[in-house]
Amino acid sequence: MLDLNRLKALHAVHVYGSVGAAADALMVTPSAVSQQIAKLERETGARLVERNGRGVRLTDAAGLLAEHAERILALVETAEADFEALRGAVVGRLQMGAFPTATRGLMPGALTGLRARHPDLQVVLNEREPERVVREVARGELDLGVIQDWMNRPMAIPDGLSKATLLDDIADVVLPSGHPLAGSREIELAALSGEQWISSSPGTVCHDWLVFTLRSADLEPDISCMADEYPTQMALVAAGLGCAIIPRLGRDLVPEGATVVPLLPRQSRRIYAIWRTDAARRPAIRAAVDALTHASRTHENAWATV
Repeated sequence: MLDLNRLKALHAVHVYGSVGAAADALMVTPSAVSQQIAKLERETGARLVERNGRGVRLTDAAGLLAEHAERILALVETAEADFEALRGAVVGRLQMGAFPTATRGLMPGALTGLRARHPDLQVVLNEREPERVVREVARGELDLGVIQDWMNRPMAIPDGLSKATLLDDIADVVLPSGHPLAGSREIELAALSGEQWISSSPGTVCHDWLVFTLRSADLEPDISCMADEYPTQMALVAAGLGCAIIPRLGRDLVPEGATVVPLLPRQSRRIYAIWRTDAARRPAIRAAVDALTHASRTHENAWATV
């Protein structure tokens, strides 16, 4: 009988490419992964790893076994989800991941609600960039993720994942209070030609989106400052160092010296919850999506009164 934990260790090395990366994903030591694979070698009577420079590589036998392990682990997850669905209890451990703005803006309310309604559910929250959340949900490291994409730059969701829209997060332009357009009711994006911009770091979803959106409006991005936290971007705007486009979920309080004006055409990003389709029947998944939806509606209602 093949041991499930040993198959999980082998599968992780197959997916992540090294013992060290597999150990990080499984949250154990590299020694523990190596020991599990050594035991699996004795169990199967087959050589599974070979030395490759300073690391190891999987043999053909290991690759074959890892492919079977992937199907076995998926079946186990489905069985666990079905069993939890049969019991109808929101229990167990739920690993969640969310991008930084959602971690700050949605998760406190959602997790507080979950804890109040389902005290036997243990939730672990991890802050991640959206692309990493997608990868980790797909690989089974996270049970549920919160991601975002921009309406003019949608993100592809891999097969095997399901999603639910939580909210459309409108983005406004933030200007220094002394800017000539600061008193406008609305601003056409094209009217901001020649401005300096404050952006997230290169390679992030929001930086790439800003560059794409400005160029789509025939504006060449002149980025003077880069900061990943929206409150920091707003502080830089208030200091007169440039303009920024900031989603409402990430806006918090507007600092003195900055003014928020709606943009035309309307810019927004869509925020989703994602999970593996095989785990969809878990009551914990449904409860978490419900809690996130409720927290999202609370934010939308607050924006409607502004």
